[in-house]
Amino acid sequence: MTEAVDTLCSLRKRKRVVKKFFARPQQEGAGAVVRRSIGRHELNYFDPFLLLDEFTVEAPAGFPDHPHRGFETVTYMVEGAVKHEDFEGHGGTIEAGDVQWMTAGRGIVHSEMPAGPGISKGLQLWVNLSSSNKMVEPRYQGMKSTDIPVATAAGLEVRVIAGDCLGVHSPVLTRTPVMYLDFTLLPGVHVRQPVPATWNAFVYILEGEVVYGREESDPVGPHHLLLLGRGDGVEAWNRSMRPARFVLVAGEPLGEPIARYGPFVMNTDEEIDQTIEDYNRCINGFEKAQYWSSLMVLQV
Repeated sequence: MTEAVDTLCSLRKRKRVVKKFFARPQQEGAGAVVRRSIGRHELNYFDPFLLLDEFTVEAPAGFPDHPHRGFETVTYMVEGAVKHEDFEGHGGTIEAGDVQWMTAGRGIVHSEMPAGPGISKGLQLWVNLSSSNKMVEPRYQGMKSTDIPVATAAGLEVRVIAGDCLGVHSPVLTRTPVMYLDFTLLPGVHVRQPVPATWNAFVYILEGEVVYGREESDPVGPHHLLLLGRGDGVEAWNRSMRPARFVLVAGEPLGEPIARYGPFVMNTDEEIDQTIEDYNRCINGFEKAQYWSSLMVLQV
């Protein structure tokens, strides 16, 4: 028998799985490997989410100097560590369990490289910004693993990266309203998590096997992305004999047109053309790109 953990209230209509993707490895950056589930041919955009990568990197591979404009990147380390550095002089190390929520806004050029020997793994999520926020000044919000709020119940632990769970609230401020929860379920645990009915939501499995949506459904294992349909929450069962871990991410759709070109995401093709010109000419937010390059590639 499973033990039900209701994280807030009973669900009127649970979100069911409408699509399932297995994220296969592909090359990205400079020798890094990613499993891309959002931002691929079959799923280019899941409003407001532009990309989800489960990445694996080992020196000297990494993600050397590259620009962004028009969205936020969320880096959540699972194993190992990466260093980051940008043309504004910001830098630091994101270690296992840490999260960095970076608003690229009007423009940033940065580098992300392994912090030491061995394999580093994590998730990177791109969250779109509304047209009114695309040209805001860049900023960082970072939390060390020990500072991420944790909600617990019988057989359940939830790291609250953004949003709320079991009365625990994350201090991260998201310009686009987003929920980001990291669940660990012990064997036999059954959990319900409310999600705003109008938000788009997905689950990505990191470890173990979990059943979602309907108790009679087949269990789903690691590296799978599950797109969830309409409803006011998510229901999951761990019917296996070992712990299971997954992230639940949900966000309020922007409902705006998007135009994207690599690391630039705007609303129109004309804005993309302007962004490319700004970057090439080092103007309108990219002024410091003309004189900056990261030294981290030389350090690994």
